Amino acid sequence: MHAALLGLSHPHSGALLATVENLREIRRVTLWDDDPAAVRKNAALPRCSKTEIVTGDLDTAIARCDFAIVCVRHDKASAVARRVVAAGKHLLPEKPVGLTSAEILAVQRAAARAGVVASVLYPRRVHPCAVAMCRHAESGELGPLLSLEARFLATQVRFRAPRSWLFRRRESGGGILLWLGCHYLDLLQYVSGDEITGVAACLTTRSGERIDVEDSAALALEFRSGAVGTFHAGYALAFSGSGYLNPAGYDAYLALNGRAGRVVWPGVAPRLRVELPSGVGEKKFRLRETSSYAGAYGEIFLRQFLAAVRGEGEPPATLDDALRTSRVIEAAELSARTGRFTRLS
Repeated sequence: MHAALLGLSHPHSGALLATVENLREIRRVTLWDDDPAAVRKNAALPRCSKTEIVTGDLDTAIARCDFAIVCVRHDKASAVARRVVAAGKHLLPEKPVGLTSAEILAVQRAAARAGVVASVLYPRRVHPCAVAMCRHAESGELGPLLSLEARFLATQVRFRAPRSWLFRRRESGGGILLWLGCHYLDLLQYVSGDEITGVAACLTTRSGERIDVEDSAALALEFRSGAVGTFHAGYALAFSGSGYLNPAGYDAYLALNGRAGRVVWPGVAPRLRVELPSGVGEKKFRLRETSSYAGAYGEIFLRQFLAAVRGEGEPPATLDDALRTSRVIEAAELSARTGRFTRLS
């Protein structure tokens, strides 16, 4: 297949180009950016032997590809994505796909009209721990869920280029929830098979940097089943190095607590703790080292997307998933502004 990487200066552009290089299913890639300086400086990206051209013309880039990875600033994402699907090309955008749920909905409707495969980059869905948690929940062995818990902490804003567009609401659309917390808001619903229906939230900015988005968030969640949940996200770690794609720069936790048992993913390492009437144990998984975006499970995600493009099954995540998570975040923002519990429509 021929891929187009649309966006060369996004924090994930380099890792996504490395993924393209590593996947044998992708034979060629066209690179595009609307900033001439980014086009000229593409040498800063990892070398990719599959690169055919680097262009500043979006129509040229789209016309050459079978599918496009959209990896641009959030305030540009929905417009670029709509250009891709209008040309009849398959779409794989970085989250969140648009600044608002309304923008994501517009992309979703355009993709449906065009009859193309449209996904969103939520690679944690295919991490072996997430897959195993899904199986435990689906099997019924946990019993009805009582509560769900998640936490995702990253390095502090001062380590993450605080002058970046990521910390300007007009260009990013939001802070920690939209950029990183979205992965775990998606996972909470995906691994449980349940849906968030209401939110009470506290959002704040405590970094001391001149930013206008939240850097810390605490959410109380209501699920359709009647279960309750919590989620804490923040740029909080002071002693784990700097920069993006920093292995020591994350602290995470995900748990499903049921009447009959519980399953816990107690960090970023590939291991689960499972507590059932039959016994308590730990499951460990081995992940191959790779330079790809999100590592080995990032490659699995891309391969499942490419299989869907070939008509072999469904993509691992859809724009409906992006829309659902966006609406949860918007409900959290409304709750934080009003001081009231907010139900999703």
